[in-house]
Amino acid sequence: MRVVSIVGMAGSGKSEVSRVFENLGFARVRFGDITDEEVRRRGLELNEQNERRVREELRREHGMSAYAKLSLRTIDSLLKSADVVVDGLYSWEEYTLLKNHYGERFTVVAVWASPQTRHLRLTQRAVRPLKPDEAASRDTAEIEQTNKGGPIAMADFTIINDSSLEALEKRTRDVVAALEQGVLHA
Repeated sequence: MRVVSIVGMAGSGKSEVSRVFENLGFARVRFGDITDEEVRRRGLELNEQNERRVREELRREHGMSAYAKLSLRTIDSLLKSADVVVDGLYSWEEYTLLKNHYGERFTVVAVWASPQTRHLRLTQRAVRPLKPDEAASRDTAEIEQTNKGGPIAMADFTIINDSSLEALEKRTRDVVAALEQGVLHA
């Protein structure tokens, strides 16, 4: 069994890629669910400001690998019966924790789209839409405060998401097929 972690900037298509993996039999763990659950537990509205505050507090409390640490038990449990896709690897520290824990069973898939494309998608999404300035601010925070660039740079596979949903799904199925054939990097 293997763990495939999806990384990319907000609006790149990480969740769409994760859904394709899930539809192909992978169990899905979404790191963002930890934030959403904590925001709700505190009785706060789900919005960029509250989500960012909770993310930052969780990282102060548990370190920069917080989301990986808080998800290890769930991932390990799911691995007993299925391959696992992790939707939303955020930090270099999460990458190194998962890489050290799972070794050769750990693969990273980066999803890339231009800032202009991602920001447009974020303003148009049905759930938790962002204004253009919020999208730009989130980019800066993810790069400067969560060390997101490292996992993107170290990805075993990169999917360019610059056109249609159908093209993204095909590219994702191609990555899954390569993994099934034992190709570990492309």
